[in-house]
Amino acid sequence: MDKQDIGDLHRRIERELLDSYDEELELELDDRRFDEIASRSAGTQSETPDERLRRRRYFTELLRLQGELVKLQDWVSTTKHRVVILFEGRDAAGKGGVIKRITQRLNPRICRVVALPAPNDRERTQWYFQRYVPHLPAAGEMVLFDRSWYNRAGVERGMGFCTDDEYEEFFRSVPEFERMLVRSGIQLIKYWFSVTDEEQHFRFLSRIHDPLKQWKLSPMDLESRARWERYTVAKETMLERTHIPEAPWWIVEANDKKAARLNCIHHLLGQMPYREVMRPTVTLPERVRHPEYSRHPVPNEMIVPSWFR
Repeated sequence: MDKQDIGDLHRRIERELLDSYDEELELELDDRRFDEIASRSAGTQSETPDERLRRRRYFTELLRLQGELVKLQDWVSTTKHRVVILFEGRDAAGKGGVIKRITQRLNPRICRVVALPAPNDRERTQWYFQRYVPHLPAAGEMVLFDRSWYNRAGVERGMGFCTDDEYEEFFRSVPEFERMLVRSGIQLIKYWFSVTDEEQHFRFLSRIHDPLKQWKLSPMDLESRARWERYTVAKETMLERTHIPEAPWWIVEANDKKAARLNCIHHLLGQMPYREVMRPTVTLPERVRHPEYSRHPVPNEMIVPSWFR
């Protein structure tokens, strides 16, 4: 590796660290304090003016899109619309990052995330789609699947966890299953997050060396690296055989994590004819006070110690 390659690697590592820092700032972001927060997020010494401007544009657009997501949520709740959004892709492709940005400012009773663990012994004997059905939305709900029934076409196929017969039966069943969901009134949106071999390798290394992100790495993730080409064949087959008019696949180019988040959210908003729902004016009632009421003191042994001041 020559000096230029080393320099490029250092800049990529800096950008990765900066992105982690930005995630914390996003939680504090609002219109009134944007300049204050942006000034705190000054970046690194090697950050160019163009890169700093791009980060500011990212924050501004993310906040705008999240405001639109709140409008979408109100519209879904009011119209009793039902939405299912599937997020698929390679490990470390950025699915979790965009899900976090979508749900960050929404009501979890209306917009909820489903991330199922590996099936237990009983679930392995069920109809394959059975474990997913209870999580489908009722009227006025949005459900985001962080991986979905497409595990069979991806992870299970790549790792050899299903038989050839089970694999073929999945492809016979899934188009009809999804058409049935759509006929029932559920809007089904499917995203595949695409990253290159090199970018996934870099993100895995970043997780290995970051104690706060090591939990994101599983033995399955590491094994998927060794089976990159097998996973690629499985993905291409899945997209070809399940890209149906009623529920087409949408590909999100995810090598640039920030761009992928904004592009996906922008596209998602464009999939529904939502409009702003006017909320009634809220008037805070006066607190009613009764002379005979007195608050009982809390016993000291019940109070959490104040170790931080």
